[in-house]
Amino acid sequence: MSDEVLATPIDAIAAADLAGKGLRFETILSSDDAFEPWFQAMTRGFHESAFNLDSLPNRVEGFADRRICGVWDDTLADAPTPVATASSWAMPLTVPGRRTVPSWAISTITVAPTHRRRGIARDLLEAELRTAAALNVPVAILTASEATIYERFGFAPAALAADWVIDPRRAKWTGRVPAGRVQLVSRGQARDEGGFEVFERSILEIPGQVGVSGHLWQRLFGLPDSPDVAGIRVARYDDVDGAPQGFAIYRAASENFSTIIRVTQLFAATDDAYAALWQYLFELDLITSVVANLRSTDEAFRWQISDSRAAREDHAGDHLWLRILDVKTTLEARHYSAPGTFVLEVSDDLGFADGSWLLSIDNAGSAKAQKLDDTEGFADNHRLRLSVNELAAVYLGATTFATLIRAGRVNEKTPLAARAADAAFRSDVTPWLSLWF
Repeated sequence: MSDEVLATPIDAIAAADLAGKGLRFETILSSDDAFEPWFQAMTRGFHESAFNLDSLPNRVEGFADRRICGVWDDTLADAPTPVATASSWAMPLTVPGRRTVPSWAISTITVAPTHRRRGIARDLLEAELRTAAALNVPVAILTASEATIYERFGFAPAALAADWVIDPRRAKWTGRVPAGRVQLVSRGQARDEGGFEVFERSILEIPGQVGVSGHLWQRLFGLPDSPDVAGIRVARYDDVDGAPQGFAIYRAASENFSTIIRVTQLFAATDDAYAALWQYLFELDLITSVVANLRSTDEAFRWQISDSRAAREDHAGDHLWLRILDVKTTLEARHYSAPGTFVLEVSDDLGFADGSWLLSIDNAGSAKAQKLDDTEGFADNHRLRLSVNELAAVYLGATTFATLIRAGRVNEKTPLAARAADAAFRSDVTPWLSLWF
C-alpha cells in the first residue's frame, strides 16, 4: 500500500480551511529539499535539539515510506520551515485471536508555538482520518505525548503500558529454567539474522502490538546517530535446537553511584524465551536495579520471583490510542471469547462510525457486523449505547463495558447487556504496545 499512500493527494477540506487562514498545506517526500526544514520543525515541536545534518541520509531513508505533511506560512522570515508537521503510514495492528487489522499510524503532529489556537492541529488530525478512510484503512492509531488532545477526535486509550523497576537483590528467580541458552550477540546480528521473524511471531500473541519495518525496526536496535548506541547490548535466547526465540535489548547506566540495567525491548516468541531472558537480566552481576519501560501491566515475571514486591510498577497509563473508522471491518477482524448478539448504538461527532450496528458472534468466536437503518425489531438482543471513543476503549480488551457504565460513559439499554458484552470482548492476553511511533 505504500505507493498508494504516497500518491494520495492532500485533504481538500483541510487545505481549503488552512488557505483561508493564509497557510499552505502540502505533502512532501523525504527525498525533497523541503524535508530537512520539515524535520527540524518536527524536532523543535517536541523540544528536541536540532538534529545533526550528518544523520540526514538516515532520516531520509527512514521516512521514505511515510506520507509527510506540512503547513507553511509563506509570510514568515523563515518561510521554508513549516509551522506544523504530520506524518502517517499503514501498518498491521494485532487484535485478539492472533489476527491483525490494517491501521493508519499517525505521528509527528506538531504546531509551532507562534501558530497555536488557530485550529491547525484539528485540520491535521481530521485530514489524517479522512485520508485513512479514503484508503479504506479501518482504524487509526497513535502514541500520544499529551493525553488531553485526542479524545475530541474519537480516539481512546486501547492498550496500556507500565514502567517496571525490579530490585534484583530481592528478586530471586523461582520460575522455569529453560533448557536452551542465552548468548550475547551484536546489534547487527540480532537485527539482521532472524530477529525480525522472531519479533513478528512474538507480537502476534499480543493485542495492541504493531508490525514494524524500515526505520522503526532499525530504531529498536539503536540508530547510528543515537547518543547511547555504543552502550546497547543484546541477549538472544536459542531453544534446544539452536533456533532463536527471543531477544532482550538493554544498556547499563551509572546513576548516583549505582549501576542500572535499562531494558528498552524484550520480545519473546515462546514462554521459555521470556523466562530465560528475564532470568538473565535479573541475575546480572554488579547491578542495583533493572528498569524496563513500556512493558505490559500484566507481566508474568512478577510471578516468577521469590518476592513479588521486588518488582513494582513505577508508572502505568495510556499508551496506544485507537480510533475506529470502519465499524464493520474492525468488529469482524478480531476473535471473541463468547457468543452473543448485540446492538451497539454508536455516536460519532465526525460521522465515520455513527449509527446502530448489529454484532453477531458465533460459537467459534467469529463475528458479523451490519449497520441498521433503525433498531426496531431487535429488542431481544443485548443493546448498549456508547460513543466511538468507548468502542475503541473496549475493542482490544483493555477495559470493560461494566467499568465504562460505572463511569457514566456507556448506557446499558437492556439488562445484563454489559455482562454479555464483557464475556465476548474479553482478551486472554492483556493488550500492550511496547514502542513509541
